[in-house]
Amino acid sequence: MRKIFAFLLISFSIVYSQSEKSESILNLKNQISTNLYNSNQTEPLNLELEKKSAGLAIIYSLLLPGMGEMYAGNYASGKYFTIADAAIWGFFTGFTVYGNRMESNYKSYAAGFGGVDNTGKDDRYYAVIGDYVSIEQYNNEQELNRNFEEVYDVETHYWDWGTSDKRKEFRSTWTSSEQANNNIRFAVGALILNRVVSAINAVRLVSRYNKNIDEELSWNLSFGLLNNPDLPTGLNMSFYSRF
Repeated sequence: MRKIFAFLLISFSIVYSQSEKSESILNLKNQISTNLYNSNQTEPLNLELEKKSAGLAIIYSLLLPGMGEMYAGNYASGKYFTIADAAIWGFFTGFTVYGNRMESNYKSYAAGFGGVDNTGKDDRYYAVIGDYVSIEQYNNEQELNRNFEEVYDVETHYWDWGTSDKRKEFRSTWTSSEQANNNIRFAVGALILNRVVSAINAVRLVSRYNKNIDEELSWNLSFGLLNNPDLPTGLNMSFYSRF
């Protein structure tokens, strides 16, 4: 009898233990499912094309021509503005270096062969001394024409080439420097013009890009997880398109 009672007691303990274990596993499963639902539930992921800003396109093109077109998604035409900008900067640098060298040369020549003191002399002075052999010749002409305010002070603005050949040599070097300076001004204008045209083109491309979004293609794609403690996890996908 004792053996039977002991056997029943042991059996009951085993059954109760298994029942408790099964219940614990079920509770744990439900808890995990609930936590999974709460933690993995995500907001819909919207993949939507965004419009471009014409203002940003202008800024990019003004900084570096072609970048506005790249921002608008069409660098095929923008690359030509970038190439042109690099070429113009090359010309600008070359003309600047050449012009400065020619200016240094004609001033050195004037000091060495014309007796010129370069201190405090303006551009007009160097233009004048290239047209007259000496300050005496120049002043006499101004006095004859009654342009007394144009007469130079012999003490401060003296020059005398001695021969026309030296004057012509100076004049040639001075002319080369002036032509280089004119080319520099042209290069600066070209840099500005290239940026303006690039900005206009970039705005046009941005407008076309935004128009395509509004009229040709408008779509939305969203994803979400469908979690239910009593059902398998599912994936929800929504797609919207308007042509």
